[in-house]
Amino acid sequence: MCGITGWINWNDDLTKYPTILEDMTKTLAPRGPDASGTWISPHCSLGHRRLSVIDPENGAQPMWRKYDYQTFVIVYNGEIYNAFELKEELINRGHTFQTNCDTEVVLISYIEWGAKCVERLNGIFAFAIWNDLQEKLFIARDRVGVKPLFFSYHHSTFLFGSEPKAILENPTFKPEIGAEGLAEIFVIGPARTPGHGIYNNMEELKPGYCLELEKNGLKKYPYWKLESHPHFENEDQTAQTIRELLIDTVERQLVSDVPVCTLLSGGLDSSALTAIAVNYYNQTKQGTVNTFSVDYVDNEIHFKENDFQPNSDQPWIRRMSSFLNTNHQNIQFDTPELVESLKAVVDARDTPGMADVDASLYLFCREIKKQATVAISGEAADEIFGGYPWFHREDSLNANTFPWSLTLNKRLEILSDELKEWIRPEQYVEDRYAQAIGEVPHLKGETKVQKQMRQMSYLNITRFMPTLLDRKDRMSMRVGLEVRVPYCDHRLIEYVWNIPWEIKTAGDREKGILRKALKGILPEDVIQRKKSPYPKTHNPDYTEAVKKWILEILDDPSSPLQSLINVKKIKEIANSDVKSYHFPWFGQLMSGPQLFAYLAQVDLWLRKYNISIK
Repeated sequence: MCGITGWINWNDDLTKYPTILEDMTKTLAPRGPDASGTWISPHCSLGHRRLSVIDPENGAQPMWRKYDYQTFVIVYNGEIYNAFELKEELINRGHTFQTNCDTEVVLISYIEWGAKCVERLNGIFAFAIWNDLQEKLFIARDRVGVKPLFFSYHHSTFLFGSEPKAILENPTFKPEIGAEGLAEIFVIGPARTPGHGIYNNMEELKPGYCLELEKNGLKKYPYWKLESHPHFENEDQTAQTIRELLIDTVERQLVSDVPVCTLLSGGLDSSALTAIAVNYYNQTKQGTVNTFSVDYVDNEIHFKENDFQPNSDQPWIRRMSSFLNTNHQNIQFDTPELVESLKAVVDARDTPGMADVDASLYLFCREIKKQATVAISGEAADEIFGGYPWFHREDSLNANTFPWSLTLNKRLEILSDELKEWIRPEQYVEDRYAQAIGEVPHLKGETKVQKQMRQMSYLNITRFMPTLLDRKDRMSMRVGLEVRVPYCDHRLIEYVWNIPWEIKTAGDREKGILRKALKGILPEDVIQRKKSPYPKTHNPDYTEAVKKWILEILDDPSSPLQSLINVKKIKEIANSDVKSYHFPWFGQLMSGPQLFAYLAQVDLWLRKYNISIK
C-alpha cells in the first residue's frame, strides 16, 4: 500500500512550487516508508509514498507511459487481486509491460478502457491518473472503501490525498469546521457519513465512485452499488458457493513478494481466513503461517462477560493456533502505553476516533510490522453476514435510527446548549438515517421482515463497515503495515447481499450460512463459538487515566472543547460512579471510559490542528 496526493490549478504554474508538493507528500511518509516520488507539470503536480509489496525493484511512482502522443501519469494506492488475468488480456490486446507490479496494470487498463477500467478491477484501491495532453484528471476508489481518499475543490484549486493531512499541508487550504462537521463529530462520530470530510471544503470520494476533473469543471459518479436480485440456490448450494468464493479470495490475497501473516482472534471470521491460508501454504510448500493476536496486561483478571462481549478470546486463540500449527505471537499492552497512544492515533486519523480501540490496534500493527509487511484480517464478515447483536434484537431493528448508536439522548446530555442549537443534532441524525434508508435497493415482493433485514444489512455495509475499514487502514498504514480484508471482496459481498435472511441464519444462528460453509475447515466448537468483538481493555486503571485527562481539560480555561460540551455534566459523570455510563454509546465497545477518551481527543485535535470553528 501507499500514500498518494496531488494538486491541480489551471490559474497558476505549479512548477514554481515544488516544495509545497514535497511537503504534502511527506505527510504520508508512514503510509509509504520505502520510497518517495513526485511529478510536476504547469497545472498538475502528483506525489507518492511507496510501501513495496509487489515487484519492489520496478514499481516506482508516479509512473507514466506515453500512448498516441499522450502522457498518462498515475499515483496509486492499493492491491489488484486479478492483476495477472488483466495483464494477460492487455498483452493479447497489444500492450507491453515494463514491470510486474499492479500499478502498471491499472495504468494500462485505463489507457485501454478509460473510466470503465474500474469495473474490471478486483481489489482495494484509490488512484489518480492525469492525461497531460487533455489536462484531465481521473480518480477512482474501490467499491466498499477499503482504501481512503479525500479531496477539496475550492476557488479553482483541486487538492487530494489518501489522508486529510496531505490536503491540510497545502497553504491554500484552511483548517475550519462548521455545523455539519461538528454534528459528524458529536452525534455521528466516530463514524462518518459517506462522502463527508469533516473539515469545511473537504470531501471524501465515496466508495465505488469515480471523479473526473477538467478545466471546465468536476463530476462524480458511481461505477458500483449494491443491487438486489432473487436468490435461486438452496441452503447447501449457497454454503458451497460461499466456501468457493472465500477460498479463491484468500488465496488471491496471499500473493506477495514480502512476508504475510494473519490476525487471529480465535473467532469464526479470523479463524476461517487463517485456516484457508494454512492450507494454501501447505499446498504450495511455503512453510508455517505466522499469526498474531492482541490483548492487554491483566485483562483476564478484569474481564466480565456481557451481551456484547460474551467470552474472552485467549482460550480460543490457543485452540486455533494449536489446531493449525501456526507460529503464533500474542502481543500485550499495558495501560500507560495505551493511554499515551490515544494522542498518536489522532494524528493517524486527522480526527478523533475510537479511543483505546484505535490505540490498541495502532500498537498491535506497530509490533506486527517488525516481522511482516502484509496481514490478512477478518473485517466485514459481521456486516455482510449479519453477525452483530443489533441484527437480532427487536429494539435495534425497530429503532428507526443507526443501531450502533441508540443512545442519542445520552449524547445530547454532554453537549452545550449553544452547540445543540447550532447543529440541531436530532434533526441531523434523522436526516442522515433517512438518507441511508432512501438508498436501499429493495426487491419487489419482499415481506416486511425481508425488507427490514435488507435495510439493516444496507446500513451496516454502507455506514458501519466503512468506519471499521477506515480505522484499520489508518492505524495499520500509520506504521507501514498493509492489511488485506478478504471478506470485502465485491464478488462475495454481491452474492451474500442477495441471500435471503432465513438462509443467512441457517441453523437459527447468526452468520449461520457462513458457519455451514466452513464445515470441515474449522473445528466444530470454533464454528459454534458466539461472536466476541475486537478486545478492549477492562482495566480500571485505564478508566482512571482517561478520567484524569478529561478533568484536566475541563479545568483549563483555554480549552476549545469547553464551549462545545456541558462541562457540568461531564464532571458529574467523572466524579460519580462511571459504571453508570457503562453502556455502549457507539458500537459494542465504547462506553464510559471511551467517552472521556473521545472528548479528550476532540480537544487535542482542535488545538493541534489549529482548527477554526465557523
